[in-house]
Order: sequence, then C-alpha cells, then structure tokens
Amino acid sequence: MSQSSIPDRDRNARTLNAVEPLDSRKFLVAVRRLADSLNYGTDRSLFLGSGLEFVQSRPYLPGDPIKSIDWRVTARTGKIFVKEYEAPKRLPVYLVMDTSASMAISSYRHSKYELGVQIAGGLALACLDRISPVGIIGVGSRPLHFQPSLAKDQILQWLHKLRKYRDDEPTQMAERLTQLGPSLPHRVLMIIISDMHEPGALPIVKRLSQRHDCCVLQMRDPAERTLRGTGFYRAREAESGQTIVGHGRKIWSNHEKLKDDLRRSGIDHLVVDTDQPIALRLRQFFAARGLIGRGAR
Repeated sequence: MSQSSIPDRDRNARTLNAVEPLDSRKFLVAVRRLADSLNYGTDRSLFLGSGLEFVQSRPYLPGDPIKSIDWRVTARTGKIFVKEYEAPKRLPVYLVMDTSASMAISSYRHSKYELGVQIAGGLALACLDRISPVGIIGVGSRPLHFQPSLAKDQILQWLHKLRKYRDDEPTQMAERLTQLGPSLPHRVLMIIISDMHEPGALPIVKRLSQRHDCCVLQMRDPAERTLRGTGFYRAREAESGQTIVGHGRKIWSNHEKLKDDLRRSGIDHLVVDTDQPIALRLRQFFAARGLIGRGAR
C-alpha cells in the first residue's frame, strides 16, 4: 500500500524469502505449481508433433508432398487428397511488473510484490506451455526489460532479478509504458501486475488497449480495504516519503471505479487480494480469455 504506518526500514536491496534455506528451489516450485494450475484442464494436443492444426482435406496438386496425402479420404473417394494444416496463432505476451515501493510494503505476511512476482513467473511458464513467447518490463526505476522469447532460461533469469527488490523505488509506469508502445511492431497481450497507485498510468493503459490486448491484475493489501479498529493515524507515503494523516475507515483505492473505467475501454480487470488464495481465481479469469488472450487459440 502506498500509505503505511510501518516505520522506516533499511533502504538496501532485499531478497524475497531470503531467510529460508533452499529458498530459490522453493520459489521455483511455487511458480511451477501455479503454472500447472493455470494450465489445468486445457487441451495441449495442438502442440504435439509438428505443432500444426488440421483444417481440411483438398484435392492433390502437383508439387504437394507425398507425406501430406490423406490416405483415408483417398481410399474412400478414389482420388488423391492431401491434408491442409494451419499454424496455431499465438500472441506474444508482455508482463508489465510494478516493482515500486508501494508493492513491497505490506500489512500481511505476503506482500503485493512477493505475490506479484510469483504470478508473473506462473503466467510466464504457463504461456511457454501454450507456445507463446513471453517478455517482461519493470515499471519501477530499475532497468528491467526482456523481449518476448520462448527461452525458459530467459524467464528464469528475469525471475531471479525480480527476487531482488528495494522498498524505496519510485513508480514510473506511465513513462515506461509510453516508451514501450512505439517499440511494439505487432499486437501483443499485455498483462499488467500492479497496485495501480500511479494516477497517470491509467490513460496510457487505455491508449495501449486500442491496439493491444490488455488486462490488469490489481494487487491489493488487506489494509487497503480498511484498517479496522483504528482511528486517526499519521503515516509516511512509501514512494515519496510525504507524511500524511488518515483514518482507519478510509478506503485508499476505489477499485470499483477503476474496474468500470477499464471495462469501458475493453480491458479485463481482476483484484488480487494478498490474504486470499489466488490459483483458482487466476485460472477462472484467464480461462475466460483462453489464457493467452482474445483472438488467440
């Protein structure tokens, strides 16, 4: 949450789950488990063999390869027919990961950032299983940008980088997305993982959705719903350091208004609460979109 009564913390870089032994292995197991959950019940038969989908049989033409002959139809009709295939169309996927300070500060044992990194890894591996190239761009101040690729090693590389974080990193989502837009020559699926605390980012996301398939996974801490049992309090804004005064009954983010704004622009939106199970909700959300996005098989 942007607003927090948590006292000043060490400004050095931190690592997710750094205190646990074999934490890297446990982290990857959790990411792989989420990817398997997202792929549960999907049909992967399109990606066996040559990775092509059968469309129809047509009469043989000179120059057609013999291996493409449809022997069953040929035997039934007495004329030579060949099989026609269609390559499955897959959108490249760009994960937009918010690495700013408001994602790292938490009132719960799992921060928005920690859960967001796990979701990014699970989605990336699930997309690879569906033969969709995956890239990522960080929208904090750190330089993090990987072009979409089918290389699993690249995903593991940026996942390792994401496990390092700072709790004083400012948000630059509007600026980074403005720079990213002109560099995309083709349509992509853009999955934004953020708490959406930067007001200037929403118009940029709407503009990108006019050309690309966009969806927003909005991370939410329990304290952003309400700070029950508290009255007035003084707090420090996570990214700017500005001191503020609030009340425990105040809801910091109007998620319903944001949801309506996004849907009017054709952008799917899901609120991900850090204190709630995520696998089933994510699977249902992406199953409705065919996992990879509209217009993609």
